[in-house]
Amino acid sequence: MAILVMIYGQSGSGKSTSLRNFKPEQVSVVNVLGKPFPFRFNGLKGAVSDDYGAIANLLCKTPKQSIVIDDATYLMSNEFVRTAKQIGYQKFTDMAANFKGLLDLAKSLPSNKIIYIMGHMERDNDGNEKFKTIGKMLDEKICVEGLFTIVLKTVVQDGKYYFSTQNTGSDVSKSPMGMFDSQLIDNDLAMVDKTIREYYGLPANDAAPAKNNEKE
Repeated sequence: MAILVMIYGQSGSGKSTSLRNFKPEQVSVVNVLGKPFPFRFNGLKGAVSDDYGAIANLLCKTPKQSIVIDDATYLMSNEFVRTAKQIGYQKFTDMAANFKGLLDLAKSLPSNKIIYIMGHMERDNDGNEKFKTIGKMLDEKICVEGLFTIVLKTVVQDGKYYFSTQNTGSDVSKSPMGMFDSQLIDNDLAMVDKTIREYYGLPANDAAPAKNNEKE
C-alpha cells in the first residue's frame, strides 16, 4: 500500500516550487494544467493531462518511486467545466467518484511508492482552511483530508516558503508524531520525501529502474 501525501495552499505559495530539488530520475510529475515549472530547468519534466484514465495509466506504469499530481484541484474544476451543460446533481456524484477512485488507485500501488496530491486551499465562513473541491455535494461525499495521514500546507513568512506540518486549529495540516522536527519546515519536497522514507523504513529514492514507455 502506497503512502499518500496532500500538499495544499494558495496560488503562488510554493507548491510547485517545492519540486525544485527532485532529480528527474526520482519523480514522475503529472502537470494537470501544463504550466512551466516556477524554477530554473533542472531536467524535470511533467506529463500534461487532466484525464483520469491517462493519469491512472501513468501511476501504474512509472518505475519511479515518487509521483506528484500538480494541481489536482483542476482535475475537478476542469471536469466541472466540461459538464457545465449537464443538468442535475449526478455530475457532482461522478466528480466525487472519479477523484476518490484516483486516490484509491494511488493508495493501492506498491509500498515503496509515495504519491503527492497537490491542490489549492479554500476558507469557509468561519475562516477554517481546507483542500479546495468543487461544490458542497462533493464535500459531503468525500472528506478528502481524511484519506491522508500526511497533509502539509504551504506557508509564506517574511518572503520565505515553508510547509506547515501540524494543525494550527484552523486548518487540516497533520503529520505523524516525530516525523518532522518543527511545525514549519523548508518547502523542499525532495527533503520531505527522504524524511518520510526514513520514518517508515522505506527504500531510499535513488535512480529509477530500467526504462519503460512512460512519457514525460
